[in-house]
Amino acid sequence: MSTPSRHSLRLRDALVALFAAGGLCIAAAQTAAKPPPRPNHPAAKGHKLDHSGRKQVGKASFYARQFNGRKMADGTPMNPRDDNAASKTLPLGTKALVTNLETGQSAVVTIQDRGPYVDGRIVDLSPSTAEKIGLSREQGLAAVEVAPIAVPQPDGSMKPGEAAPSMAANAY
Repeated sequence: MSTPSRHSLRLRDALVALFAAGGLCIAAAQTAAKPPPRPNHPAAKGHKLDHSGRKQVGKASFYARQFNGRKMADGTPMNPRDDNAASKTLPLGTKALVTNLETGQSAVVTIQDRGPYVDGRIVDLSPSTAEKIGLSREQGLAAVEVAPIAVPQPDGSMKPGEAAPSMAANAY
């Protein structure tokens, strides 16, 4: 068997680099930002979507460990370190300020899932968000206010929620 020439080695290296670059382009395209969730995604069974932007008061719980990595209603995997939440009635993609009424601690979440599926609860929080508002796993529940900041509308526009003015004032 003969030794490959320098020309054939350069050609081989160029082809390997070309295929590697092509693979990177394909991978980048597959991980590019996905479109925002459909604002018309249905509410949880037995509930109606609330596009009003009005505050809600009720009980919050947080996702159990078994949900880590599971696909949420918007198609993304549940990441316990993200500020995501589940609501039965707020449209997917809603940004909301969740405030623990006992501690006064707040965090901004994105509604990405449906739930909680337990009566009397209005929001499920990621463990990271629950920690930010002072909700411990031992407590399990907390009285909260969920104040929408931006609510996706059926026509694709965004409506400012009741928390939008205070969030804008705090931005400066």
